[in-house]
Amino acid sequence: MIVRNWMKPQPVTVTSDTLVSKAKRILVEKNLRALPVVDDGRLRGLLTRINCLRASEWVTRTEDPHEFDYFAHRLKVKDLMVRNPATVDVSDTMETCLLRGQEEKVSQFPVLDEGRVVGLVSASEIFRLAAQVLGVWDHWSGITLGPIAIAPGTLGTIAQLAEEAGAVLQSLFTVPMPGDTGAKKVILRFRDADAERVAGIFVKNGYPMLEICQDAQSCREGGGATAP
Repeated sequence: MIVRNWMKPQPVTVTSDTLVSKAKRILVEKNLRALPVVDDGRLRGLLTRINCLRASEWVTRTEDPHEFDYFAHRLKVKDLMVRNPATVDVSDTMETCLLRGQEEKVSQFPVLDEGRVVGLVSASEIFRLAAQVLGVWDHWSGITLGPIAIAPGTLGTIAQLAEEAGAVLQSLFTVPMPGDTGAKKVILRFRDADAERVAGIFVKNGYPMLEICQDAQSCREGGGATAP
């Protein structure tokens, strides 16, 4: 998954001399998490919504008219922005973004293409990616198997068994089980078949059942699945 295909393109930017009060208004009105700070085509920093809100809250709490005047008319983005923010390249992968975000505790990355800001990857894009991978907007039934030791042919056998049960597979993917066991959860999304019946067939064939979902809003623990 390449960043270019998942980022928010042409993000709203501000200059370092923009008043923080104006930048805060842009963040709130456009429901943005961050604004890249760009001067003469070069990235100078990143202004986050949380930093703006904290500064605003502090001024409100002090109730000092001089502080309020400074915040409203003199405090500039360059005084509050994160300098030298973490960035990703337009050709990087979303997997790289997720890994770096976890390691560096960063929730948004300006996206660069030959030094120019061309996009932004934030928690919003990550949630959208997760929603699409999980098929939130699709019509599906599903089951989750686990723990499963993945060996050559394991996923092929699972897919074949699902299709033999009359399910039309829409997706099949794995995620690690808790702990460092190496075992996986195997998640299947399919249509044209009853989830309980498909689950029963897998149980009959010795697969451990974790979850059974008739649709995205109707799931239950799979321990009670029974073979037909």
